[in-house]
Parts: sequence; C-alpha cells; structure tokens
Amino acid sequence: MIYWKTKEEYVSSARSMFSKKAGGWIPMNQKGEQKMGTESIPKLMVSMAVPSIIAQIINILYNIVDRIYIGHIPGVGAAALTGVGITFPIITLISAFSAFVGMGGAPLAAIWLGKGDRKHAEKILGSGTCLLVIFTVLLMAVFYGFLRPFLYMFGASDATIGYAMDYMYIYLLGTLFVELALGLNPFIISQGRSRIAMISIVIGAVVNIALDPLFIFVFGWGVKGAAIATVLSQAVSAAWNVKFLMSPKSSLRLSLCHVRPSFRIMWQICSLGISPFIMRSTESLISIVLNRGLQIYGGDLYVGSLTIMQSVLQLFSAPLSGFTQGVQPIISYNYGAGNFDRVKKLYRSMIGISFAISFTANLTAMIFPGAYAALFTNDRELIGLVSKVMPVFLFGMLFFGLQNGIQPTFLALGQAKISLFIAMFRKVILLVPLALVLPRFFGVMGIYYAEPISDIISAATAGILFCINIKKILSKEYLARIQ
Repeated sequence: MIYWKTKEEYVSSARSMFSKKAGGWIPMNQKGEQKMGTESIPKLMVSMAVPSIIAQIINILYNIVDRIYIGHIPGVGAAALTGVGITFPIITLISAFSAFVGMGGAPLAAIWLGKGDRKHAEKILGSGTCLLVIFTVLLMAVFYGFLRPFLYMFGASDATIGYAMDYMYIYLLGTLFVELALGLNPFIISQGRSRIAMISIVIGAVVNIALDPLFIFVFGWGVKGAAIATVLSQAVSAAWNVKFLMSPKSSLRLSLCHVRPSFRIMWQICSLGISPFIMRSTESLISIVLNRGLQIYGGDLYVGSLTIMQSVLQLFSAPLSGFTQGVQPIISYNYGAGNFDRVKKLYRSMIGISFAISFTANLTAMIFPGAYAALFTNDRELIGLVSKVMPVFLFGMLFFGLQNGIQPTFLALGQAKISLFIAMFRKVILLVPLALVLPRFFGVMGIYYAEPISDIISAATAGILFCINIKKILSKEYLARIQ
C-alpha cells in the first residue's frame, strides 16, 4: 500500500495519471484516443499520419536494404538478387496474414472505442493476437514442408534456387515475429498512438540496417546473413509491441484472459480483414504469374527487372500506406461516435493527398528509371532493361492513388464487402488474366502492359463505387447495424 504525507501529495499523484480537458479529467492512457474526436483535423492528420508514414517507409527498408546489399555482393550480386526476389510471394503472403488481423481488427477496435465500449475493443485485440499465433503455426508448417517446389513454381531456376532456399529457411524461423510486429502495430495506431507504433518500426529497422553489412560482408554469410538480420530486427519490433500493449500506458490492454479464440469476434475480424489480406496476398499471386511469364518469355534478366520494379513500388507505397494507416483510425473512431461531418472532411483529405503522393512519386521513377535501378544492381544490362520497361510498368500508378485513398476509407467505415470487391477486381479479375493473355500478342512486353491497364480501370471503378455508396453509409441507421 502507498501512503501520502499530505493531501497535496495525494492530489498530485492522482493528477499525474490524468489529463485535464474541458469535459473533466481523463486517464493519460486515453489522451490519444480522445483527441481523435476533438482536435482540429489538419493538426490531427499530421500528428497521426506523419509518424505512420515514417514507420511504413522504414518498415519497407527491411526488404529494400536487404536487396540493395545483396545486389552488390561481388561476383554473384545479380543472381543472388533474383533468387531473393523470387521469395517475394512467400514474404508477401506472411505479411498478408498480419494485415488480415491488424487491418481487420484495428478499425473494429477503433469503432468500439468511439462507441465507448473499451472492454469489447480489448476482446477484439485479444482474439486478433490469438489469430496471429494460429496463422504463424500454419504458415511455418506449409512453407517448410513445400518450400523448394513453391520456389520453382514462383520462377526460380537452377541458377537462383540456392539463394532463395538459403534466405527462406532462415526467414521462416521469424514468422511469429513478423506476425506480431506487423499485426499488432495497427492496434497501437487505433488508440491514437502512432508515434509509439513508429518507434517499434524504427527500432527494428535500425537493427536491420546495422546488422546487414556486418552479416553479409564482414562475416561473409551472404543472403543467409541478410535473413538473420531481418529475423532479429523483427523480433525486436515484436517485443516492443507486446510490451507496450501489456503496459498501463496502452488504452487497449493486451491481457492473457482475452488472448483466446472468440469465434464471433474472429469472424468479424476476418470479414473486414479479408480485403487487405487479398490486397497483400494477391501481390504474391501477381508475383508468381509475372515471374513465371517473364521466365518463359524473357529469362532470369527479366525476372530480375521485376524484382527491382517491385522494390521501387514498395518504396512508393510506403508513404501511401503510412498516411492511410494514420488517418484510418480517426475515421473509424468518429464514425463510431456518429461525427459524420468530421468523417467527410477526413476522407476527402485522405483521397486527395493519396492521389498527390502516388502521382508525384511514380512520375519521378518514370522520368529517372535508371537512377532507381542503379540502387539495386551494378549490372549494366539489367539497368538498361529496367530503364526501358519501368515507365510502362508504372504508368497506371500515376492514377492509382485514388484507389489507395478510397479503399482504406471503406475499411475504416467497416465496409468489408465493397473493399473486398475492389481488391479482387484489380488483382484477380483484371491483372492475372491480362498478364496471361497479353504476352501471346505482345511477347514479353505484354506482361509489363498488364499492370497499367488494370491499375487505371480499377481506380476508376473504385471511384464510381464510392460515389454510389458513401451517402448511405454515413447515416445513423446504417451505423446502428454494426454490432
């Protein structure tokens, strides 16, 4: 028991755990949550989005830095880079399952925080954590069991399979760390604590960047060293997330009593999370289709070009993803609280800024493709190929920022079906068939044409669906249906 000598000491101690607001005193761990409903929108968007953008940019450096270092290994850089690039579908699928939980559970938690039911929000966090553990076990079992045939199916050749196997055998050991690092981060952001979420990513990235050259070049471990560095860095990020969510500083507390399967809540998480899951996981499918097509019609050099261009796209998508992740919980919280005017201002800003970021970033790569290619390789032939095909491949991404703003808005508003359709439409309905059919008419360039065509059509479709549905969604009657 704690004793205070004076009344003043008692009052001072009590006030240290609370913050003074116009409506009275609120717990300090709820300050971030409360500001989402009251703070000015421009200031709020900056405070939430900027840390999230920084976090996403740094997070993407996990793979980017690996590839930059691997691509410059003396004598084998080009083959090693291609081999590690072939692992992209598996890595993407692992992160897709973390998005399944994080992007599905966090908006739900934020909506229930907006409704004032903290206990239910914590149950969502607990069930989400349970799902992450289940997914970890399943993913490790499947990929360790069938790794070699998967990699050959994804476009590996006899010259690159060894590098791919070396990287993935080690990377898979850290699957749980990846799931907890990426899957729990959105729950931290959903409380208005984007800076805390950013620190988690920053710490992990710093560890990765520091260990990569040590393990790859100094110790001479090559691609194995890159994988070890990535696993250790993800472990640090995962530990940070768990420690914060279990501490009194967190508005959403991760407690063991809630880390258990609630099938009703898991179903709700999955129904909303299926859209970002498909968006991420179909990147894996797309990589498989594109890699196979490029291997058949072009060869290892063309597969290597895709590795570089996908890395550039990841780099550009990071600020977009960070921005939308930062704004999403604000939309969800205000939607749950019935503040529809704030919701309108928020989604208009999110869509407009997403478009501006996407257009500007991709335009620079179309103008200076060789400069981006040189970051990843010294091979002049590979740089020349990337310089030729990157402007074609990225053209549709000039407009794709519209969809990158609209789809997260649907997710933030709990609209699982619409968001799912948009994700399926771009990747499965458009891109995969186009990537299979167009090479029959245009040769290897047909594979590069498929991306911009699907991006433009998908962005236009997302815009139409948004205009048709948004008025209906922003109503008290519709909000009351969310249980």
